[in-house]
Order: sequence, then C-alpha cells, then structure tokens
Amino acid sequence: MFHRLAEQHRRFVQDLVMNLQALAIVLERRGYLASCYTCGGQMNSASFMVSLGDSHLIRFLVSDYGITWTEMRDDRELMKLEGAEAISQLQELANLVKYDIQPSAALPQLLQRA
Repeated sequence: MFHRLAEQHRRFVQDLVMNLQALAIVLERRGYLASCYTCGGQMNSASFMVSLGDSHLIRFLVSDYGITWTEMRDDRELMKLEGAEAISQLQELANLVKYDIQPSAALPQLLQRA
C-alpha cells in the first residue's frame, strides 16, 4: 500500500511541475516576468516565480517535502500557504490568466479569500 501511495505522490508532483512550467510560459507570453526551474530531469521539484508588478512577487515551491505559496510585496511576506491551500491559490492565479483578468484588479479579492 505505501509503495503505491509513494508512486501516486511522485506522479502528482510531476504533474504539478509540468503545469507550473506551462503556466510560466503563458504568463511570459502575456508580458509578465515568470520562471519555472526544475532540478534534474525527473521533475520531482520546481521553483515557480512570477512578478505581478509594483514589487509584487509570487513564489510557488513544490517538492517531495511539500508545497508552498509565498506572496511578497516590497520584500515583505504578505501570505504563506502550504499544501492544498497553496494549490488553491495557484488555481486562482491560473484563473486570472484563463479569464484574462488584470492581477492588480483581482488582487484585493484574492487576498480577502486567503
């Protein structure tokens, strides 16, 4: 049972890393400074960052050790989420891209939900 769960977790992390890479590409094409770095070819961890302007930065880290969402402005941490909450916040960012909403207009609503 535990071997099966470990394999499912590895596949989940790989899927999340691939989606982060795709999101970074879409954000770059829309004019945002975005990047997604992975370690090695196994795609078992990634560091995703995007600048939403006005010294507003989002960092999303995923690895076998955990998942974190950190939102910063002027080098100060505004919010840090882990696990499912971090993934939910990532979905909110993806929705901004999907529905072509300007982050500056949606940001107050995102912060209130967190």
